[in-house]
Amino acid sequence: MTDDPSAPLAAWGPPVIRTIAMPADTNPAGDIFGGWLMAQMDLAAGNVAARRARGRCATIAVEGMTFLQPVVVGDEVSLYAHIVAVGRSSIRIQIEAWRRARESEETIKVTQALFTFVAIDENRRPRAVPPDAHGVGGATPGVA
Repeated sequence: MTDDPSAPLAAWGPPVIRTIAMPADTNPAGDIFGGWLMAQMDLAAGNVAARRARGRCATIAVEGMTFLQPVVVGDEVSLYAHIVAVGRSSIRIQIEAWRRARESEETIKVTQALFTFVAIDENRRPRAVPPDAHGVGGATPGVA
């Protein structure tokens, strides 16, 4: 994706998650709570991390989150993911969140962040990320 908040979405393929912002997701002022959006992004990144690592992963860092545009009740929120790097036990995933007003076709980027996960075993200890289906490193098939 790009830093242009109105850029086309085709670059990363289909969204990992698509959801609707609901009244229960608001803060006391009636705006969509930033924590709700961050949780949705973590769910999307965690899904990609678990697929790539073929098992359990834990979020260890989130970098560079800036809210560019508000999300309002009724907006469709789409979360896109791109695996940036795969280390021995870590996976870095760029997530972008885009909104579409209920009555519109226009999509606008609302935030982005870089999530770092560590693959963990049944004892919650770091484990090696296995090679992907197409060799060492790289993205999970079906995820840009």
